[in-house]
Amino acid sequence: MKEYLKIANDPILWLMCLPVVIIVAVQAIIFSKKAFQAAGSVELTKKEAKTAFRIGAVSAIGPAVAVFVVMLGMMAVVGGPMTWLRLSVIGAAPTELAASTMGAKAMGVEFGGEGYGVLEYANSVWVMTLNGIGWLLFVGLFTHKLDGLRNKISKGDSKLTGEIGGAATLGIAGSIITNLIVVTIAAIAGNGIMQILPPVVVKAFDYVLPSIFGSMFAMFAVKYPKYGAFAIGLTLFLLGVVKVLPVYVLIPVCVFSTIAFATNSYKKGKGRPVAPKSQPATK
Repeated sequence: MKEYLKIANDPILWLMCLPVVIIVAVQAIIFSKKAFQAAGSVELTKKEAKTAFRIGAVSAIGPAVAVFVVMLGMMAVVGGPMTWLRLSVIGAAPTELAASTMGAKAMGVEFGGEGYGVLEYANSVWVMTLNGIGWLLFVGLFTHKLDGLRNKISKGDSKLTGEIGGAATLGIAGSIITNLIVVTIAAIAGNGIMQILPPVVVKAFDYVLPSIFGSMFAMFAVKYPKYGAFAIGLTLFLLGVVKVLPVYVLIPVCVFSTIAFATNSYKKGKGRPVAPKSQPATK
């Protein structure tokens, strides 16, 4: 085991992460209780409220269980406690790993590679934490704008607005609670699994996320070969010819350039399927 992982998996760090996870769980419980209490005022029956909560809880099981393999890959490089904390709060392993990589790059080392020690790990944790500020700023600045959207959807019907808000709150609360339960179980079980696996297998988990992204890109490229060819060509050009962009800059450049190319192509009508010409009716 790498030296920094001894600290990253220290029991004290588990205890330090626990309060944040508890706060998330308490918030979900409080919101669900408030939504149940307000259901009657908007003529949302208890059965309908329970159904909304149940739908949110059940719909989160699949994605939460599917993230287990991704969690193992993340735990192999950032440890169990931080994986548990970040996926309980944000729930997006690719985002957290990208932030960790940027933190390592800022220290002049490869994420999880040679020279990546305790100090570099601490910097990655800082970047992951600061990465969450963007979500808070967006919520604080634009949440009130949702009132206008909600009124447009409900067309000024306060009863419908209350029903939509109550059902949505219950669904989200159920989803959060399910996600917390599954992620917590997966973090504890995954930490135990990582302790007994041989080092060569643990090292293989470093390639879980790249393989997932690779398979997703392959599916995209097969469905839209023109855009896939553009993305591959641009990446090879930047890697083989330019050779000056760091990885944390190269990836966003390739992603957003491909999105821009696809969007522009679609607007021009080149990306739209051509409708078959109608055949003249036979007599």
